Amino acid sequence: MRIHRLPPETVNRIAAGEVVERPASAIKELVENALDAGARQIEVQVEGGGLTRILVADDGFGLSPEELLLAVERHATSKLLPDDAGDYDLLRIVTLGFRGEALPSIGSVARLSITSRAKGAADAYALRVDGGAMGQVSPAAFPGPHGARVEVRDLFYATPARLKFMKSERAEAMAIADEIKRQAMAHEAVSFSLEIDGRKVLRLPAEPAGDLGRLARLSAIMGREFSENALLIDHDREGVRLSGYAGLPTLNRGNSAHQYLFVNGRPVRDRLLQGALRGAYADFLARDRHPLTALFLTIDTALVDVNVHPAKAEVRFRDPALVRGLIVGGLRHALAGAGHRASTTVAADALQGLRPGMTPAPAYRPGPSAQGFSSWSGGGWGPALAQAIPGLSETSARHEPAFAPGGYVSGMAENGSAQPPTPDLVDHPLGAARAQVHETYIVAQTRDGVVIVDQHAAHERLVYEKMKAEMAVGAVARQALLIPEVVELDPAEAERVLARADELAALGLVIEPFGAGAVLVRETPALLGETDAAGLVRDIADDLAENDQALALKERLAEVCSTMACHGSVRAGRRLTGPEMNALLRQMEVTPHSGQCNHGRPTYVELKLADIERLFGRR
Repeated sequence: MRIHRLPPETVNRIAAGEVVERPASAIKELVENALDAGARQIEVQVEGGGLTRILVADDGFGLSPEELLLAVERHATSKLLPDDAGDYDLLRIVTLGFRGEALPSIGSVARLSITSRAKGAADAYALRVDGGAMGQVSPAAFPGPHGARVEVRDLFYATPARLKFMKSERAEAMAIADEIKRQAMAHEAVSFSLEIDGRKVLRLPAEPAGDLGRLARLSAIMGREFSENALLIDHDREGVRLSGYAGLPTLNRGNSAHQYLFVNGRPVRDRLLQGALRGAYADFLARDRHPLTALFLTIDTALVDVNVHPAKAEVRFRDPALVRGLIVGGLRHALAGAGHRASTTVAADALQGLRPGMTPAPAYRPGPSAQGFSSWSGGGWGPALAQAIPGLSETSARHEPAFAPGGYVSGMAENGSAQPPTPDLVDHPLGAARAQVHETYIVAQTRDGVVIVDQHAAHERLVYEKMKAEMAVGAVARQALLIPEVVELDPAEAERVLARADELAALGLVIEPFGAGAVLVRETPALLGETDAAGLVRDIADDLAENDQALALKERLAEVCSTMACHGSVRAGRRLTGPEMNALLRQMEVTPHSGQCNHGRPTYVELKLADIERLFGRR
């Protein structure tokens, strides 16, 4: 078979398959063109999931008649300019688009119509392209002073095989809405509107540029819950800046759909960034839970390559370790600054569960007494209820040491006399302990509400944080293997693992090369006890291949610490004294991350007085 040239129409359709995968990718290209043109107002209309009709209108600089003809030619663009030597530097990309492929690709597989008036021009012009066949530029009407209106009809009509792979109209419409939301997050100073099948589904007015405007835009897209429970991120390292907002660990979801990442204003999906997010929240969430984040990375264009794929959704960093470290460090610093704070959704969920009809009737209903509710007096129920519940008035035979911030102390003074009454501590963030319910939950009173604490989950987090701090002070204790274990790996995997030998040694795993494609394990972390060294090394190799960091060992150590903290913490069912409960509350207030346990569940619920009054119809 002899080599021959393909016709231009076929070449364009092959290229269009990479650039325009579905209606959402076509809209992405058109919106990015509008943003590059300086638009401050972008309107999108969609019919039939984008397959029937797409309209993107903007108020950007617009196009002259000559530029209209060039705009639909392949690799013609206004976004790349030569330097003094006449060279084009593809590592100095300062615009969203630059390849000059979007409009020609769309025009080769659909019926494309472009109408535009250049800024400062008196007349507007239009151009049509049907399945790659270009029409003539002609005068046209245009509603605004300047800008462009790009209309796409019958997308993929020229490539019927592609139509068979499209999803339902509803699925395509959802993908379009998600794309518009991503673009709107990255450009809060631009107003966006989206209309699907004649119904306005998104209207986002322009917000002031900056953190407050960005948070307002994120709130409009991700919900008020996110804005109320988001932590401001603003860190820089070696010229790379990380900004945006990250949700508290107790505000989480079952998938990563609410994690938005942007590089120089460009929405991206990057495995390195996803791995950094996972590592930053590893101590606070179970593996099947995911945080809500919107993170923006600003980096010198020479340090990131956006020319990896025609869709421009993937990027490559010159120094991935720097970027990963910045993300992990920035997020952990913000989470540590949150202290014991838990998300407001915890209280909302609790209130929802307390509303009438939402919970089953209690298993125990005391019968009416002659004294009625006035039987409560002097800090406890009166004789009628005490006699109705067997054992309530009996003295517990259990004796356990009392809990205090520095350890356990006796509940009595050295001379045998009772300790003085607990002071009024209601002005503290977690208030003053008033009672212990079911020997599991501490009820505390604050100045404007009540706090309910899960004593076991709270103390588990306190012990865990203490163990982490002790690990950070010095190297992890190691135990030598009686017989070193040889682990067979792929040569590339072995090379990756051995390149991190020093980092792994600091975590307690000592390895050395043992021929081609083999690693010798001499010591393992003492915390792991008897462990499968070969399985551990293989897991580390997989992590290094996927995330470029040894998450497996760190997570195993964290899991052991978590298990040890669980066994070493105050158990549910342990009766605490007033000083013990208050000591636990005070320690929570000064310990980072104490608002959630090691699996992301809340350690306490705070109910404001106004919320409680609404439960009883007082408001």
